[in-house]
Amino acid sequence: MYRLLRQIACTGIVTEPPPEPDEALREVRQRLTAAVLRGFRGALVIRHVDAGSCNGCELEIHAANNPVHNLEQLGIRMAASPRHADLLLVTGPVSRHMETALRRTYDAVPDPKLVVALGDCGCTGGIFGEGYASCGRVSSVIPVDVAVPGCPPTPVAILQGILTAIAAR
Repeated sequence: MYRLLRQIACTGIVTEPPPEPDEALREVRQRLTAAVLRGFRGALVIRHVDAGSCNGCELEIHAANNPVHNLEQLGIRMAASPRHADLLLVTGPVSRHMETALRRTYDAVPDPKLVVALGDCGCTGGIFGEGYASCGRVSSVIPVDVAVPGCPPTPVAILQGILTAIAAR
């Protein structure tokens, strides 16, 4: 026990340094905030659907919600019900088991609806492609407005994809 306490005292507090100011992130945040305020009366509601991903994209979505990127501050929040959503965020290749559920979720989102496909799997089917257990890309099941490539895409790329979808509306 003494050795462990001595090691902790010698090592000190080990944490990551705060991120450096990022000019690109600041610009994307300003444009996204302005678009949300203008187009959605101050609040954009997102419904996330995992259609069969490896959860790499979900980790980046959670990173987009952390204090550095802070989607809530931009007027963007997540919803549990597709009936309250403005935008559908779909990750992963669509598995055969999720095909019907994804279509029902898409039908439940009120018009005008936006769809953003995240990650290489959502955009192209990724390494899974199309097969007996996978429908492949999201656009083979529902119409997609914006595809955000990357394995997984960065939080800034996710913000830019949301901004692109809002601008295309």
